[in-house]
Amino acid sequence: MPTSVVNITVHGIGPTSRTLDPGEENTWVSVGQFERALDAAVGRDDVRITFDDGNASDLEIGLPRLVERGLKAHFFVLAGEFGKPGRLDVDGVRELLRAGMSVGSHGWAHRDWRKLTDAEAEREIGEANRVIGEITGEPVKEVAIPFGSYDRVVLTRLRRAGMRLVYTSDGGRARTGQWLQARNSLRHDLDDAWVQQVFNGKASPIVQARRVVARRVKQLRGAS
Repeated sequence: MPTSVVNITVHGIGPTSRTLDPGEENTWVSVGQFERALDAAVGRDDVRITFDDGNASDLEIGLPRLVERGLKAHFFVLAGEFGKPGRLDVDGVRELLRAGMSVGSHGWAHRDWRKLTDAEAEREIGEANRVIGEITGEPVKEVAIPFGSYDRVVLTRLRRAGMRLVYTSDGGRARTGQWLQARNSLRHDLDDAWVQQVFNGKASPIVQARRVVARRVKQLRGAS
C-alpha cells in the first residue's frame, strides 16, 4: 500500500440539464478532459477518484467510463437533492452500488458547513447520513465537506458523528489512512500539464509549506 495518495475530485462532466450555481462551471469538465484524467489513473494504486454533488453525469458519463477501465470511485452525494433535475435519484445511487462503487455523504443541500447552527448541522450531517445509509444498507462513515470549508467546529461535529474519513479540497497529496484527506478538483482548464503535475509532480517546498499552514489555520479557527 502506498504511503501517500492523490485524491481526485470530479464535479460535473459534459453537458448539464440544470442551471449551474455561480462558479460551478469552473469545476465542470468535458468528456475528453475526464477521460484524460481516468486514463492517467489506470494502474495507479496511489490515485483515488471521488465524485462530489451527485450530478446525473456521475451515472450517465462517469460510471461507464470507470467500468471500461476497471476503476473504482467513491461518490459523495447530496441527500436532499435526489431526483431533482440534473441530479442522481435513488435508483441511480443503487446502480452505482451494484457496479461496485462506494457512496458517502456530501451533506443535504450543499451548504457551507461553517455557517450552520446546531439544528442545521443535524440535517446536513446527521439526517443526510441516515438517508444515504438507508439506501446503501450500511452506516455512512466517509464524507466530503462542501466547498472544502471547515473549521474546528465542523471537524468536532464530524468526529462526534463517527466519521472514519473526511475529504477536503486542500490540494496536494494525502497520507494513506489520514483522517483528513486532501483532494484535487478537476477544473475546466484541465490539460496534460495539469494531469502530469498533480498525478506525478511534487509541489515546491513553498507550496507545500503554504498548504500545511492553510490546513492548520482551518483546523484551529472557529469557536471553542
